[in-house]
Amino acid sequence: MRVLVVEDFEVLARTVGIGLRREGMAVDVVLDGDGALDHLAVTRYDVVVLDRDLPGVPGDEVCRRIVDEHSATRVLMLTAASSVKQRVDGLGLGADDYLAKPFDFAELVARVRALGRRPGTAVPPILEYGELTLDPGRRVATREGRRLDLSPKEFAVLECLLAAHGRLVSAENLLERVWDEAADPFTTAVKTTIRRLRTKLGDPPIIHTVREGGYRIGEP
Repeated sequence: MRVLVVEDFEVLARTVGIGLRREGMAVDVVLDGDGALDHLAVTRYDVVVLDRDLPGVPGDEVCRRIVDEHSATRVLMLTAASSVKQRVDGLGLGADDYLAKPFDFAELVARVRALGRRPGTAVPPILEYGELTLDPGRRVATREGRRLDLSPKEFAVLECLLAAHGRLVSAENLLERVWDEAADPFTTAVKTTIRRLRTKLGDPPIIHTVREGGYRIGEP
């Protein structure tokens, strides 16, 4: 899942970014509305965690632009305001969910994941292929009843491949969806992660490489 965190309080922004990365998400962090719009212009995000009170372009305007131009991107609005009217106003702008500060980090994670499961094309809450099962909500993957000990990146790559339902997924697309903007486009991270993932999945192999194309789960 690719997430953009937009929060002008730098300590909070960095802390949220670090925490979401530990949960296996690819996270970019910006500190103002102008930076948010710049990132949204070049990257497709699943979820934007958006502070309503931003310097430069206000959070309300960023939300409106997302709704107008990025229909598949979900918005979780953050604000220090907690009255019912203010929450209703925030949702009225087109935000998909609303969280008042201060918030519990576990609740933030749960809400981001819930929004990430509501893309334009519905993805089942449990992803399966044969004896392989992946539960994104519980962060559990099993094959033939055996729980797989996957790193956050391995889990995220497997989730992307399963969500494609047999379609080809390019290495570039995996790099964009699983890593963040700091990733080197010439890195071997995707190839290395796929190799480790194949080892942990065991035989018979189910991740197949298509030369100069990418990867897919299913018959070669």
